Amino acid sequence: MRWRTAFSRKAGSQRRSGATKAGGLLAVLSLSIAVAGCGLLPNEPVEEDLSSIQLPQISKKPEYEVTTKTLEKKASDSARLYSTQEKSIYWTQKSLNGKFIKKLYIENGGTVKAGQVIAELDVEDMKKSLRNQRLSMRKTELSMKDTLRKKDEMNPIEFEEAQIAFEEQKQAIADLEQDIADAVLTAPFSGQVVSLTAKEGDSIEAYKPLGVIVDPSRLVVGTNLKDSLDKITIGMEVQVDFNGGVVKTGKVKSLPQPSSNNNGNGNGNGNGNGNGQNTQNLDQLLLIEVKDMPKTAARGQSVSVSVVLSRKENAIVIPLSALHTIGARTYVQVVEADGSKREVDIEVGQQTSTDAEVLQGLTPGMKVVGQ
Repeated sequence: MRWRTAFSRKAGSQRRSGATKAGGLLAVLSLSIAVAGCGLLPNEPVEEDLSSIQLPQISKKPEYEVTTKTLEKKASDSARLYSTQEKSIYWTQKSLNGKFIKKLYIENGGTVKAGQVIAELDVEDMKKSLRNQRLSMRKTELSMKDTLRKKDEMNPIEFEEAQIAFEEQKQAIADLEQDIADAVLTAPFSGQVVSLTAKEGDSIEAYKPLGVIVDPSRLVVGTNLKDSLDKITIGMEVQVDFNGGVVKTGKVKSLPQPSSNNNGNGNGNGNGNGNGQNTQNLDQLLLIEVKDMPKTAARGQSVSVSVVLSRKENAIVIPLSALHTIGARTYVQVVEADGSKREVDIEVGQQTSTDAEVLQGLTPGMKVVGQ
């Protein structure tokens, strides 16, 4: 039998309190170890944010609306401005060959009046010869008077020879007078001097041009368009681009004339010899008349022309890129209201560089798919 005293109760209470503290310490130590152990484990992978990545999209083919427009078919080429009245200036008398230009009264770009003296040759030697021949002619006239008085006493043949000699001398004086007069060159009409190449002191040669006189108020557009001449008729509309944003409307005035002679002044290539010495043979060019020429237009200026070969108002058109052709079949893909597509066979009319006319199969407002 054990007896419990006050001391024994106190000792038991102390033992229980110590056990409780030891258990608490053990729990704290276990938690610390667990936390430290978690820090030693590898980090879990972080999920990648894919929201910023855009998936590739399949390219969508362009869609075009079927429309109506004025459809024009044109023939285009480069061209040049010419004057319908232009003439090379030169001396024509071969008897003046080798003579020197004594005086020039004109300059490039200057204006002249019809009949105005533009140049003259040094013919002092001819004038001196003329004076001598006139003096000699006075003696011959006196001799001829004496011959006429003795006509009945002379042999008819001798009299005829004397008369012929008198007429020859008289004609030689007339020819020399004409040559001296022709040494002065005058303007054939009022206009402007272009391409003047001669200068004072130059020797001349008959029919060798010194320059060109043109009437700047009578300009016309000249071009070639050889590849389209069979489609062009007089009166067709022409759009003339003066290469400065100025476009004027003109009409075909005349067509090139057939010629077997390629040795004329013009070279017949549509570019002409605008700044050259010779004049262009306008008969070899397609000529276009423009009534309201720009004020800055000048002979020799380069322009662009487009002859309207055909025009159709309110033509139903689609872009050429919407056409599909397989063999003899021509079709398009039409976009329906719900977004679906279907193939539609069409009949195509004339085509330009960008559009095709649809004669049958489509109506304005429909949509077609391009390529």
